Amino acid sequence: MSLADFRDIIRVKIEEDTAENRQAFAFDFLHLCIFLTLFLLSFFHLSLGSSRKSVSGFTLDLIHHGSLLSPFHNPSNTLSERLQNAFDRSFSRASFLKEKSDNSIQTTVIPKRGEFLMKISIGTPPVDTLVIVDTGSDLTWTQCEPCVDCFKQLIPIFNPKNSSSYKTIGCENKICDREEGFLTCNDKNNTCIYEVYKDQSHTIETFRFASTSGKNVSIPDIAFGCGRSNGGMFINATSGFIGLGRGNLSIVNQMHQEIKGKFSYCLIPFEISSTNPNATSHINFGDNAVVSSPGVVSTPLFTKVESTLYRLNLTAISLGNKRVEYIFSESSGNHQGNTIIDSGTALTFIPDFFYASLEILLIHSINATRKDDPSGAFNLCYEPKENGTIDVPKIVAHFTNADLELSPTSVFAKVADDLVCLTIMASNDENSIFGNLLQSSFLIGFDLVANTVSFKPTDCTYKH
Repeated sequence: MSLADFRDIIRVKIEEDTAENRQAFAFDFLHLCIFLTLFLLSFFHLSLGSSRKSVSGFTLDLIHHGSLLSPFHNPSNTLSERLQNAFDRSFSRASFLKEKSDNSIQTTVIPKRGEFLMKISIGTPPVDTLVIVDTGSDLTWTQCEPCVDCFKQLIPIFNPKNSSSYKTIGCENKICDREEGFLTCNDKNNTCIYEVYKDQSHTIETFRFASTSGKNVSIPDIAFGCGRSNGGMFINATSGFIGLGRGNLSIVNQMHQEIKGKFSYCLIPFEISSTNPNATSHINFGDNAVVSSPGVVSTPLFTKVESTLYRLNLTAISLGNKRVEYIFSESSGNHQGNTIIDSGTALTFIPDFFYASLEILLIHSINATRKDDPSGAFNLCYEPKENGTIDVPKIVAHFTNADLELSPTSVFAKVADDLVCLTIMASNDENSIFGNLLQSSFLIGFDLVANTVSFKPTDCTYKH
């Protein structure tokens, strides 16, 4: 199959998906195509590193896409404009996650931009790079030389020939025995390949993480993608993705010996990351990721068809002393694991049949002047007070065994100087997405051994 043929396949899939979701997301088709045009057609080889040293835990900075520390930061944009850009990216992200939840095979259609960035180094000697953090994918990849068709990037492209720890992996290696649905053996040259839409993609190396403690953490034997033919609408500040999903090829599971299936993150509110150059979110691994002490609530992780996504069970949302139950349609089937928790989606999406009841309750509970959103993207908006907020009763998201009181300024965000809008959106999908705006100001811990997610209300401007 030629590169042109592959592009046609992706284009058709994008058009079908946007047509299906256009009405629910109220988002312009052309914008959605722009944000979904990234695809991956890469030939990845699997390699081996040296023996591993003991690592108990480490913490890294998470750089928000729109923060002052981000290479994507545009100083001419206002806070509302940066927030609006994050909202726009959420619609394409929601479409991507819907496709993943409907299909057990890893898709190559991913959004143009992620919400958080991480600095890592690859190889021996180490080569610095900046990657997009993705909890909705298992695949970690970066562009590699020799590059047949690569997008432009500011930093040098990784060259495996210059790394002493890079080696290819043959079909006899145990990694090819994993039942991931996309790892197969190429008998012609005895290499383990990643296959999607009958085209190959996938790799392994030593990864170095710049810990906030000042000491770099080096972990060998990491399988990752060495992309030599990549197309799409990338901005040149990044070189690839780091996948933190639940699957076997995820970085989280590949580092299991070191981190024992534990990682956590603490996301600072959007307005702080966009205005304070000294404030950044953080991600923790291993012993550093344990979430404990009073105030912590935990909810179980559920698994459906796909193994990548982190699924929780949302049972209701309450407003003051009134409660809206999560209502299911007759055709919804298994109700467990109805909500995907995702760090790459700003907005929160819930099924339209659930959203309708929640919106009615909000309208009756909020004493403020309602306004229409000129863009048409948001259903429920109000004129804010002088401080940019509105008075909202206590809002609690009820998950199985865990009740989370949500920040009013995250539920109703300022999208313009004279407009605050509900960041919970209706969709025509029976799965919900718990977005990163509502996750801010919580220390959120993932434990893949205990199969739980824990939440602790936290001032995330401090390292945790």
